[in-house]
Amino acid sequence: MARYTGPTSKIARKFGEPIFGDDKAFEKKSYPPGQHGQNRRRGKQSEYAIQLMEKQKAKYTYGILEKQFRNIFANAKRKEGVTGEILLQLCECRLDNVVYRMGISNSRRGARQLVSHRHITVNGELVNIPSYTLKAGDVVGVREKSKSLQTIGDALAANSKVYEWITWNSEKMEGTFVSVPERIQIPENIKEQLIVELYSK
Repeated sequence: MARYTGPTSKIARKFGEPIFGDDKAFEKKSYPPGQHGQNRRRGKQSEYAIQLMEKQKAKYTYGILEKQFRNIFANAKRKEGVTGEILLQLCECRLDNVVYRMGISNSRRGARQLVSHRHITVNGELVNIPSYTLKAGDVVGVREKSKSLQTIGDALAANSKVYEWITWNSEKMEGTFVSVPERIQIPENIKEQLIVELYSK
């Protein structure tokens, strides 16, 4: 299965919330996509359908394919603690996600491209793997040659979000992944327990 590269607003409307971030198109049409989206009456969904929808929401939110997402879940299950929370924490520790959280890009899709195109460094070394897992204390920065890119400058100028588990130095254009976020610090509206139940069947 290829990574989804189509219209993000259409997917956001499917879930009834702007899962990809601020979305003007979604604000205009928040009802489900399709010819009868505005008038569609949905019957009662099965437990499986609800669980599957939640998993799909998480995958689209973080831009992760099924095989990779399943591997992350398996990793979360092996660790001590609440599996669902650990699953989201592992997603948040991905380099592309942290680049997005730091405001270097205004979307995870854009952050993934910046990493893949070698614009991002970790502890001073170029890293071009979006799924690279960060550890507490890692320093994520913009490569020297890339600091003048307008897309990065515009994203940073527009960013106003602050997270307790991340610091950002505007002069150096680098930030520190201070710690793995607690569940309460992760703003995504994902019911992770439903995903755990789905994979546990």
